[in-house]
Amino acid sequence: MKKLHQMLDLHVANFSVLFTKLHHFHWFVEGPQFFALHAKFEELYDHVNELYDAFAERLITLGGRPGSTLKEYLAKATIKEHQGEATPAAMVKALIADMETIVGDLKALTSEAQKDGDEATADLAIGTIGAFEKTLWMLKVTAK
Repeated sequence: MKKLHQMLDLHVANFSVLFTKLHHFHWFVEGPQFFALHAKFEELYDHVNELYDAFAERLITLGGRPGSTLKEYLAKATIKEHQGEATPAAMVKALIADMETIVGDLKALTSEAQKDGDEATADLAIGTIGAFEKTLWMLKVTAK
């Protein structure tokens, strides 16, 4: 169960970092794709905020304690915060890389949860994988 707790906590950290990155991109996107990307980044950070809370609450339900400081999140996350400015294309590319990393981590969480007989956690992870894979497809089409 300890490994499952650590894996859930990793997702809390990743969602915190991704939430902040999406806000950064939302605020600073410029150029011809402004309207589309500005709205999409907002939609994504709203969704990530819900996931952030859901994964933390699942961890607490299982008797764990999620990290809750920026310092902890940055130390634990498998994605990195954004530094400096970026073009719209670089923003989309960064999100693709982050979401691919998170999907890989979610697949590992699913396997661990199923191994532990925790179908509720597996279901949470599987639903998130599906949503992220759809978003990845859209981002990859945008990046062409």
